[in-house]
Amino acid sequence: MAIRVLPSNLVNQIAAGEVVERPASVVKELVENALDAGATMVEVYLNEGGKTQITVTDNGSGMSAEELALAVERHATSKLPDDNLFNICYFGFRGEALPSIGSVSRMTITTRRADDDNGWKIEVNGGEKSEVTPAAYTQGTRIDVKDLFYAAPARLKFLKTAAAEAANCSDVLQRIALANPETGFALYVDGRKKFYYPAAEGDLFEARIERLAAVMGREFKENAILIDAARENLRISGYVSLPTLNKANSLSQFLFVNNRPVRDKLLLGAIRGAYQDVLAAGRYPLCALFFDLPPEDVDVNVHPAKAEVRFYDNNLVRGLLVSAIRNALSRASGKTSNTLDLSRIAIPENMQPAQLKEPDFAPQPIKLGHYQSVNLGGYGSRQVDLPELEHKFSFKSEPVPEPKNIDEAGPLGLARAQFNDTYIISQTPDSLIIVDQHAAHERIVMEKLKAGLDEHRPASQMLLIPEIVELPAAEKNRILEAAPELSKLGLEIEEFGTSAVIVREIPALLGEPDVQELVKDLAEQMAEWGSGFELKEKLHLICATIACHGSVRAGRRLNIEEMNRLLRDMERTPHSGQCNHGRPTYVELKMSDIAKLFDR
Repeated sequence: MAIRVLPSNLVNQIAAGEVVERPASVVKELVENALDAGATMVEVYLNEGGKTQITVTDNGSGMSAEELALAVERHATSKLPDDNLFNICYFGFRGEALPSIGSVSRMTITTRRADDDNGWKIEVNGGEKSEVTPAAYTQGTRIDVKDLFYAAPARLKFLKTAAAEAANCSDVLQRIALANPETGFALYVDGRKKFYYPAAEGDLFEARIERLAAVMGREFKENAILIDAARENLRISGYVSLPTLNKANSLSQFLFVNNRPVRDKLLLGAIRGAYQDVLAAGRYPLCALFFDLPPEDVDVNVHPAKAEVRFYDNNLVRGLLVSAIRNALSRASGKTSNTLDLSRIAIPENMQPAQLKEPDFAPQPIKLGHYQSVNLGGYGSRQVDLPELEHKFSFKSEPVPEPKNIDEAGPLGLARAQFNDTYIISQTPDSLIIVDQHAAHERIVMEKLKAGLDEHRPASQMLLIPEIVELPAAEKNRILEAAPELSKLGLEIEEFGTSAVIVREIPALLGEPDVQELVKDLAEQMAEWGSGFELKEKLHLICATIACHGSVRAGRRLNIEEMNRLLRDMERTPHSGQCNHGRPTYVELKMSDIAKLFDR
């Protein structure tokens, strides 16, 4: 067949296959264009999840008639003034979004600049463009996209339900809203307001935390740790959650590079590594992190949807991210996001509403064997029978001598009793604290073991028969380059022939590991991170296991002196607010909360 030039509408439809994947892609492109135009308010309207209509309005700078005619042409953009792809300071820069969207839908653009007497309108239906005509409109731009993929019906069958597509659009808009707190955003689905985020006020960090609270919930704001670190030309700022506030997936990890939402494996892996000692496997922290660096140090033109980036110096980015998060966790190491759930105290879990008796409203003396609670569980005030505590639980208390020096009573207070041979009950001037003795001591032992690893080379054991590991050339070279660092950790690796390495010693803490898998895992991690991080992680996991088996067990009775010693050790230990698996080591009940239990 003869070679020919494809018609422009077909070229745009091919480009649309990369740029316009689903309604959420349209929302992303149009909202980012609005932000590039300086909008301070953006509104998005969806019908049937965006399948039948997507409307995006903004109060940005608007366009002239000449600019509007060019805007729907392929590769026409105002975002590259110096034609330098490595100096990108805008969200959009390829000039593909509007012609791609118009090639697979019925698109109408209405716009007006502040100083113009009237606005302008253009229509693009399946790639066919109309003339630019005058139109009445306020300042800004309105883009209506109807019948998405009507010109490419094969794409329609790949779309999900209207509710699922609307949820994807909502997620995209929320991610953009997180990075732009100075701009207001609203989403309407089938005529109903889904959310509205007004423009936040105050300085950058105040505006960010307010927008984060609106999008991610007040619980995140209350348990967030500030991140603000810089090195060379890179700055990382934002917030991460306490380890005890976590989820079963990474969907609440929001990353932004120069305010552009991204999903980057390098960054997600670094976050996982920073939390490795304080979070259980399969759990993920919440975070919103912003990476600011010169445009020439990052390439955003490596993915059609610009969802991935490539850093000029991966080691710098990963190193600063890990150290920034770990330093922040150390500053908040004694905190826990968990407090007592008062509803569990007010209504026993095994007590159904039908079993509860309405109290008499006339004043009556309180009877032994009953307690009265406030409306914390949704049932109103009730009286319930207390279980026979002396038959079901162990409780130990003994006279507590007051400290000779007030400094002896730290932030965790003074121990008053031990409950069920498992929990230490302590008192501070304004709260009551319940400590899980095993979880707390587990963290203390773990940190001592880690400190020992940092102070000297871990003990190593020589292999009776050295292990030979076959590796691809690239992975072999990475392992050998890192051999001096691995030697400091007790792993001795040397070159063996053209395609293998030989392992002569391994860290004694590892016991009898699968050396083949250990070295291969190291090589794979180095391909991503460029360091022996995975080996340190394995050593720390071993430390965690030793700490778990070597710490105070639940069921062991402690005297008051032992309890107070444990409390003081917790106050001096990093990350003492959570155990090695990310669970809280203590919960706190304020005196004001206790007063509520008694209607005081």
